[in-house]
Amino acid sequence: MALTHFDAEGDAHMVDVSDKAVTSRVAQAESYIKMAPETFEIITEGRAKKGDVLGVARLAGIMAAKRTADLIPLCHPLPITKVSIELTPDASLPGIRIVATVKTTGQTGVEMEALTAASVTALTIYDMSKAVDKAMEIGGTRVILKDGGKSGRYEAT
Repeated sequence: MALTHFDAEGDAHMVDVSDKAVTSRVAQAESYIKMAPETFEIITEGRAKKGDVLGVARLAGIMAAKRTADLIPLCHPLPITKVSIELTPDASLPGIRIVATVKTTGQTGVEMEALTAASVTALTIYDMSKAVDKAMEIGGTRVILKDGGKSGRYEAT
């Protein structure tokens, strides 16, 4: 397998997807943000001074998915048809588990949009909570589902 974002001379380029079939595509990415138990309580009890941390983070993730092509240099701008962000408080971390789902009908997949959405959601939680917990940890960011297109379905194990 070759890296598709480089031509025969090794120069970076945007992949030509003009000959690919238009298909329904979906991708999911996950991430998490771990925090101190006190921070977890502030967020889950809605006591953050900046407001609804999870609500703002969800909107940030949705906005990020729509702007992925502006952030990732060789990423195609896509007509996204759906973005959802699932935020699950997990006392065992303690922290928030994030799953971003992105859909489109097009010639290339939406893995980068899902990864960007999950990442920016976590970063927003950090931003809104850093006044009480600078030691929060973001991790586990990965694609957990990709479906549609020539390469078919991928599910993380």
